[in-house]
Amino acid sequence: MEALAQVAGLLADSTRAAICGALLDGRAWTAGELASHAGVAASTVSEHLTKLVDGGLLTEHRQGRHRYVALAGPHVAELLEAMVAFAGPQPSPRGLRAASVSEAMARGRTCYDHLAGKLGIALKVGLLRSGVLGANGDRAASELTITEPGMVWLKELGFEPSKRQLSRACLDWTERVPHLAGAAGAHLCSVFFERGWVRRIGTSRAVVLTPAGEQGWKDLGLT
Repeated sequence: MEALAQVAGLLADSTRAAICGALLDGRAWTAGELASHAGVAASTVSEHLTKLVDGGLLTEHRQGRHRYVALAGPHVAELLEAMVAFAGPQPSPRGLRAASVSEAMARGRTCYDHLAGKLGIALKVGLLRSGVLGANGDRAASELTITEPGMVWLKELGFEPSKRQLSRACLDWTERVPHLAGAAGAHLCSVFFERGWVRRIGTSRAVVLTPAGEQGWKDLGLT
């Protein structure tokens, strides 16, 4: 239980929590970008990053004078999302800008390397309807599995199996039902970005389905 206490201690600090939340977009950030995001000095964020790296939650690499950090892997993203979901409904954002960002995140966002929010749930529903996915269990804790026809479908989209878990139900903290994570969810997210079917809104985790994406989803039988 000592290890649990150490992880909990790392995330108990609001600045470190903000850093990890930003990195849930799946990209590497510079220390300067994270300092600006968290609203703290560069020296302060550097201390927090060192603790998070030493604690195994982040990885880092240096390029020139820049220090880049990212989540240590999908397992960390899963932990963070589960903790947010467990925490329950989030406080209402204050201010028009904060409310707009919150609404955009609820509509669609990246959850590390897969889609979440209403867009992620819509993808899951489409995959279930088309027979790519199968589900067992109740609405809030279902297991999501790729069917045999679903595997054929994924391979047609360039998917190559790896040691990573193929599919996993990730509880969506805004929708309160699972969306698709795992290697399959990550691959679909990557394909949609590459084809221009989804795009980021500014530099946030929020994403939106493009007109090309709406047609692409129809062509794949996801709507």
